[in-house]
Amino acid sequence: MVMKIQSAKLGEVEYSEQDLINFEHGLPGFPDEKQFILIPYHTDSPFVFLQSVGDPNISFLMTEPFTFFQDYEFELSDEIMGELGFNADNIPLVFNIVTIPDKLADITANLMAPVVINKRNRRAAQIILEKTVYTTKHKLFPHGIKQAERSD
Repeated sequence: MVMKIQSAKLGEVEYSEQDLINFEHGLPGFPDEKQFILIPYHTDSPFVFLQSVGDPNISFLMTEPFTFFQDYEFELSDEIMGELGFNADNIPLVFNIVTIPDKLADITANLMAPVVINKRNRRAAQIILEKTVYTTKHKLFPHGIKQAERSD
């Protein structure tokens, strides 16, 4: 069954029940928002939107971090691994929420709180890493953006 949401940022978006991603505990700051969908920014783009199904005003731009931070790594606790159903044969999809300030070259990613998604059972969580070198504001383009990389 096809459903629709009128996203404040993205306009009308169609989705089906198998597109739903369930955050049992919500997201930090949004504990009541438990169901989201992923909406690709563009084909072959490392960016996606995480759109709340319950509130059309809540969406986050996220990126697949390894495009920008090849050495990004962290460990999930056994509790999180079990709760979300991850194992050696079912590794998480990993995204980081992106902040876009006034200057495009100053875009940052929150590496301290990755969003991990189980692509099989569609369960997810945003994990706040403890005792880490990562912060909430890592520049995606620390050396600036080349003209050819810009896409408006």
